[in-house]
Amino acid sequence: MNIAAATNESLAEISNYLIYSAMAVYTLAFGAHIAEWVFGSRSKVARTAAALSGKGEKESGDAAAPAVKVREGGSTSVLERPKVVVRSSAGRRGDLPDGPGAAGGDEQGDLYGRIAVSLTTLAFLLHVAGVLARALSVQRAPWGNMYEFSTAFSMVAVGGYLGFLVAKKNVRWIGLPLVTTVLLDLGLAVTVLYTESDQLVPALHSYWLWIHVSLAICCGALFYLGFVATVLYLFRDRYEVKLMDGGKPGGFATSVLERLPSSTSLDKFAYRINAAVFPVWTFTIVAGAIWAGDAWGRYWGWDPKEVWSFITWVAYACYLHARATAGWKGRKAAYLALLAFACFLFNYYGVNIIFNGKHSYGGV
Repeated sequence: MNIAAATNESLAEISNYLIYSAMAVYTLAFGAHIAEWVFGSRSKVARTAAALSGKGEKESGDAAAPAVKVREGGSTSVLERPKVVVRSSAGRRGDLPDGPGAAGGDEQGDLYGRIAVSLTTLAFLLHVAGVLARALSVQRAPWGNMYEFSTAFSMVAVGGYLGFLVAKKNVRWIGLPLVTTVLLDLGLAVTVLYTESDQLVPALHSYWLWIHVSLAICCGALFYLGFVATVLYLFRDRYEVKLMDGGKPGGFATSVLERLPSSTSLDKFAYRINAAVFPVWTFTIVAGAIWAGDAWGRYWGWDPKEVWSFITWVAYACYLHARATAGWKGRKAAYLALLAFACFLFNYYGVNIIFNGKHSYGGV
């Protein structure tokens, strides 16, 4: 018994060291992402302004263009005037190109970007090892309290980001906000939320812990990626509107916004993630109700965690409905998406800290 306890404590300590190591590498990745945004190539910056300012291109016959004369033998024949490229009327926002650099495309091979992604991958592997060591230290799922939930949540978020990169998706623009958030999340986890590795209360000894809580973590992590895209969409959308109104924004902020995908691309990315995750979140709530029936003898008891999980579900349902309604597309729908993720965050932190309920044993 003493040997087993010592082994568990050793694994728990190893887990802590691995999490701290992952944080150190994430910090290096953060610096590399900053360098990518600041010093990365801007060779294609300002394409958005050109697309919106009436400088698109089209072909037309130009009366001022000279005729082409071709001499054949001793005679000269005149051919019809060639088509000349001229500038068209103002472009449409739906046709805007995605920005270069951190947005991928032709600049995806930027040195700083490659370093940032490589460091993020290394940090992710250390992160996974830390979570796995925590699980082995007590021989159970590594998400039995807020500390473990936080470390697993940020791990899945980074894994989702790297998965999109492996699938050749244009998501390098997520790297900087993602790494920043992961550092904040892990910093909060190892300080305020830290809980010693220990066994769970009897109610949590169920295979539903692997199903219900793991799905909640995955849904939250992917909802977070959609949240980042939505926030950036709002900034990029405002920037494009300013250009359409004849404004001439400048400075570093403009350079950053030019390197993002177009507002249309960001909006589609956020919508597709939220739409894909919503059915899984629905099943997560149903799985929790089934587990509650097994553990407490009732499927629904208006526990604060249950209530806010349902509120989050309603908020995302309203967002998806709004996207299907012509009058609520764009910024209005984006505000609903931000509200929905705010509900998820409150369910994640606020409910466990502020309220007392049957889920309180999963608190800090």
